[in-house]
Amino acid sequence: MTFLVWRQYRLQWAIALAFLAAFAAVELTTGFQMASAWHKLLTTCTTSPNGSPLDSCSAEGGALIGVLGNDLRVLSPVVPLVIGVLWGAPLVAHEMETGTTQFTWTQGITRNRWLLVKVAMLLLTSALVAGAVSALITFWSGPVNAMRGDQFSGNFFETQGIVPIGYAVFATALGIAAGALLRRTIPAIAVTFGGFIGVRLFIDLEVRQHLMPAVTTITSMTSTWSPPGISWVLNAGAINPAGAVVGGNSFNGPQVNGIPVSAMPAACLKLVPAISPGTAIHAASGSDPMGAAMSCLQSAGFRQFITYQPAWRYWPFQGIETGIYLLLAAALVAVTWYLVRRRDA
Repeated sequence: MTFLVWRQYRLQWAIALAFLAAFAAVELTTGFQMASAWHKLLTTCTTSPNGSPLDSCSAEGGALIGVLGNDLRVLSPVVPLVIGVLWGAPLVAHEMETGTTQFTWTQGITRNRWLLVKVAMLLLTSALVAGAVSALITFWSGPVNAMRGDQFSGNFFETQGIVPIGYAVFATALGIAAGALLRRTIPAIAVTFGGFIGVRLFIDLEVRQHLMPAVTTITSMTSTWSPPGISWVLNAGAINPAGAVVGGNSFNGPQVNGIPVSAMPAACLKLVPAISPGTAIHAASGSDPMGAAMSCLQSAGFRQFITYQPAWRYWPFQGIETGIYLLLAAALVAVTWYLVRRRDA
């Protein structure tokens, strides 16, 4: 059975190896060039107290990013979806469409063995391909991560580390389950495409920020404190004397350093420069006349808050999100097993 699966998928695996070889050639070549140029740049620019490059250093480093390598990084989230569509969806659906299951399941190969070998080999292959792509992108992104410090941001978190492996295994399992349910390849591909994108968007936008309880730090209105390192800032604003949150990321009206104008005491508002309708003012707390306005708000009982996910949680987030996708994949494989066992050959 294993040899049969090898013969059936050898062309697809050969294409995957050729793709990986070309991908590796680009990412390794441009990655080494970027790393060398970045280390040279670090010797000529200073660093901030927390050890990250200053803006001037980052500005110069932006010119070092290889265009082709970056384009491949941006497109890499498509790899798990392609695997699920081209490998996962046809695994059961195509066999049922062509009627080969009627022959296979009556020739001494049980459904359990047939499904176990094919699903295990495809899931393992998808994990290896996605892992190789992620490893190459993680290497390539080293200078970019050091320069920008935004691994939590969109299209960085999901292209590096171990989470792309979870995406690929989930996409493959989703395609297999859709094929077993619908028994037609094209509808299974459509379900895989829509289901994968829908789950990804839901977890990216609604679930990820809650994987671990966020940290909230409250400071004085005159403080310039900010989370260290590559922390993921979820919200920031102010707390009024009654303890209620005012402003923040969800407020769209005119603000002064994150505080809605409507929430400011009149005495403090007089110390702020003229505000155009719909304009948000962001000035340094110690600047003049903003320093006086912030001191006034501090005396009135206002405080600042920042809600964030600390930088050290990057790898725990990677592990938790990968685990979620692997659990979803396991559930889909169980559904596939049930459908194949229950249906007639």
